[in-house]
Amino acid sequence: MKSVAAILALASTAAAFTPQTQPTSGTALSERLSSLDPSIGVTEPLGLYDPLGWLDPSKDPASGFATYHANFERRRAVERKHGRIAMAAVVGMLFHNADIEFPGYLSKELGIRFSDVPNGMNGLFSLPLAGLTQIVFAIGFVELAIWPASDYSGDYGTGYGRPFVPNVLEGDELKYKLDMEINQGRAAMMGIMGALVGEAVTGQTLAEQVASNNLGLFSTLFE
Repeated sequence: MKSVAAILALASTAAAFTPQTQPTSGTALSERLSSLDPSIGVTEPLGLYDPLGWLDPSKDPASGFATYHANFERRRAVERKHGRIAMAAVVGMLFHNADIEFPGYLSKELGIRFSDVPNGMNGLFSLPLAGLTQIVFAIGFVELAIWPASDYSGDYGTGYGRPFVPNVLEGDELKYKLDMEINQGRAAMMGIMGALVGEAVTGQTLAEQVASNNLGLFSTLFE
């Protein structure tokens, strides 16, 4: 139950990373907003997040071999993709730490069930070599053939997951959703990295840290 409580508490904090955008009027949103627009993700409280000043071409270390436009497009595409992966990783981590797994066998030949895979980083090393190989090849196939990394737009024609309605967003709604994706992806990247570092330092998975009251002030939330 403590693990389930952790999931609910962490899910509720996601609202803190939801962008509070103000309605924007004018010609900027009268046409379809590009996902590569530099204004995407510029929301309170951080505003424009550029700690290294790379938006200034004179400070960009890559300015010697690529144009500013190419630099920004590449970095924004990498940020968006890593954010999407991190969001999926956080959700997977929370479910697995709550002992919610697929039924059946991961490898029937080796007698490994999905429930036998331990939580945390040790789970990766418990997979058979054939399983790891399949994961690597699947990721490579997706990167090269289905959702190519060279497509910096991030729009792979999969829609926005709204059934029975046109999957087309425009204007303020599109800006809000793009801001939300970037900002929650940033939060997820920090979250999954924090979980990995915490496990490496303490030797405990998230569920074990919750159970042992090893989360400092946050532990009181699950008592």
